Formats: sequence, structure tokens, C-alpha cells
Amino acid sequence: MSAHEPLFRVALARAERDILAAQRLRYDVFVDELGGGGAMVDHARRLERDRFDPFFDHLVLIDERRDAAALDHVVGVYRVMRDDQARAAGQFYSEDEYDLAPLRADGRRLMELGRSCLHPDYRGGTAMYHLWSGLADYVDRHGIELMFGVASFHGTDTAALAEPLSLLHHRHLAPPDLRVRSRVFQNMELMPEDRIDRRRAMLKVPALIKAYLRLGGVVGEGAYIDRAFNTTDVCLVMDTARMNPRQSALYSRGGAR
Repeated sequence: MSAHEPLFRVALARAERDILAAQRLRYDVFVDELGGGGAMVDHARRLERDRFDPFFDHLVLIDERRDAAALDHVVGVYRVMRDDQARAAGQFYSEDEYDLAPLRADGRRLMELGRSCLHPDYRGGTAMYHLWSGLADYVDRHGIELMFGVASFHGTDTAALAEPLSLLHHRHLAPPDLRVRSRVFQNMELMPEDRIDRRRAMLKVPALIKAYLRLGGVVGEGAYIDRAFNTTDVCLVMDTARMNPRQSALYSRGGAR
């Protein structure tokens, strides 16, 4: 292996330096790159954090060849919250944006996904597969049956996002039993289906949302405008029993790629 090739390890962040490194990466992506913010963001230390962090598990992708002392070693993050952790926190993070009553009524084990990001140097390679492989192991270990979470379009101009939002509404709307609804409702049906250029619309859909759709993910009803984070959010729901078999196999063996 070349000295310049990454040496990946996926782990749950337990040590303080790993959590701080995850928050540092989140700051670089969500604050510096995407223009987000929040009440607990620490600009002086360059840490993106919020009141839910103590209740989440932080799944991190570490490149062992980077400097841990400089908090530079975490190159990928997933923040995950099981239903038992949500009870301790008093709610899921995304319940501020979406009414999750259909998922709670379903009775199966729930897990929320959030704050997914990669260091820019690791995008487009195998890093995300390693992170997803760790996520698949976590899902198996805890018997998770429904995964969900908000995923974001950059910006809050829904007119500019009319085509991709409408495509998601027309082609990927969740079935009624899993159809969560935005609390501050932003209609996603902004144009009729026959006026959508599907190729052009999909080019505007962020890579993470497309990945969830390939796994068989579906979207809740309505978007949510998150002005603090400068994003337009949609809620993705993935039923592990309904996941696309070919793509879910790729997801679960991702670390081998």
C-alpha cells in the first residue's frame, strides 16, 4: 500500500478527540462549505454541534494516516439515534421538522440517520462504502427495521428546486403507512409530472438522496425549509424489509470494495 493511500477504520466515537474531530468535520462541511449555523455552533473552535449530540452514536470513518492530535483523522461521519436513545433525549432530532407518528405507530425498531458527511478529499472514492458497511453492521447488531432521517438540498429557494422536489413527490412518495409529514409544510408538488425532465431533475438531486432512493428509500410528504442550515430538507424513510436487494447487498458489503 502506498504511503499516500488511506488506511480506513470505521468505529463508534468513544474518545473525546474522535467526537471533537467529527464535530470539526461537520463544521467544515455544514458551516464553511454549505453556510449553515445553529445555536451551539462553536466558531472559535470550529465545532458544529447541538443539544442532541450526547444522545446520538457517532459512527466515524478514520484515516489512520492522518493526524489525530490535530483532529484531522476523522474523514467521514454518520450520526445515528435508535428509538431507545430518542426516548432518553425526549424526541428524535427530525421531530422538530416532521411528524413521525406513522413510524412510531408502526411498532418496529427505528433508527434516525443524520449529519452524514465526507471530507472533500474522500468524495467519489470508496470512503462512503466503508462508512455504509459500518452502518450496515450497526443496523444488524441492533435489529433496526426502519431507518429515516432528513436529507438536504442546498439553499432555500424552492422555485429553483421545483423540478427535483416535484420528481421526488411524484415518483418516490412513501406509502401511506410510512408517510411522515412536514410540520411547517412546504409543498413538493410544484409542477405536474408530465412537465418534469427526469434526467435534468435527477442531476439536481444530491448524491446522498439518490443513494437512499437506490436502496429503495421513499420520501415523506412535504419539504421543510431549514433557514439556520440554509437547506431545503426532505425526510427519507427506508424499510429494511423493502430495500432493493441488489443495492442493499452492495450497501452491506461496502467495506470490501
